[in-house]
Amino acid sequence: MDKCITQDYELRLNKGNSNSKSIININIKIITQISIIMKNLILAVVVFFAGFSIQAQEKLNKNAKYATEVNGNCEMCQSRIQKAAYSVSGVKSASWSIETHELSLILNEEKTTILAVKTAIAKAGYDTDTVKAIVESYDKLPGCCQYERK
Repeated sequence: MDKCITQDYELRLNKGNSNSKSIININIKIITQISIIMKNLILAVVVFFAGFSIQAQEKLNKNAKYATEVNGNCEMCQSRIQKAAYSVSGVKSASWSIETHELSLILNEEKTTILAVKTAIAKAGYDTDTVKAIVESYDKLPGCCQYERK
């Protein structure tokens, strides 16, 4: 770009004002070249950011399966744990086993995360493997549902 502008000034100095058509033509060429450079620069920036946005979007599973440990004791616990899981938008299936203390989930990862489900269960008073219920929530559980906390 600097080369073009320098050439324009050299032509103006060499020819003076006697040949204004050639100066105008040269100016038009310079403006055209600058315009092409700007278009290429804008295109490069758009491609650069488009690459980042495509890379940032990972494919989320609409039927992701998870299994996690949730503490509890009885059928009432089972009902409360499953109800807490279903309260989270995007949970398609929730089944808690009294024997194994395992909660099996199917959820839409576009709408929710496993952490959101575990947080909802903890708010209901039940400890999960990574999110623990606060004491106030645990203390509100019926006596038969108050498990031994770790």
